[in-house]
Amino acid sequence: MLKVFATQVVVSRGYDGAAAIKFSEKGDAVRFRIGKKLYDPNAENNARWVNLAVKGFGPICERIKKMQLKDGSFVNLIGRLDEDVWEDQQTHEKKSAMVIILDDIEYASGGGKSKDNQNTDEAQGHPAAATAPAAAAPANNGGGFTGYESFGGGNSFFDEN
Repeated sequence: MLKVFATQVVVSRGYDGAAAIKFSEKGDAVRFRIGKKLYDPNAENNARWVNLAVKGFGPICERIKKMQLKDGSFVNLIGRLDEDVWEDQQTHEKKSAMVIILDDIEYASGGGKSKDNQNTDEAQGHPAAATAPAAAAPANNGGGFTGYESFGGGNSFFDEN
């Protein structure tokens, strides 16, 4: 199995109004979905979501209950990538999807704060976390910069000089 580290991912809403976090009857298994918004220049608005199913068993279920996770919670997690296989109830064909078997989970720090919340906090006397000063962004003058520059300033990793 492959080890998975997912940071600043959001617990996805349940499908069609269902609960986001689903526990087994005995409470010894849990399942939910996570999502992460990624930059993709080929997608609408230059972004798309990657969504994965997550399953947890045993003691991790109690931890999730204590965390009171819900849809929209930002978390970091560690797990093992596996394949979930099942039979479709209507077509009776075999289906499969990737799933993360959860080893550890924690809240992600500052994941869900919007600018509006930060401004409200500052107005109420709660200063926002200090951030490094932003470097001045170069003017977009079409100088040929594509967003990629290899180490050492060369044009390609495979350049031979």
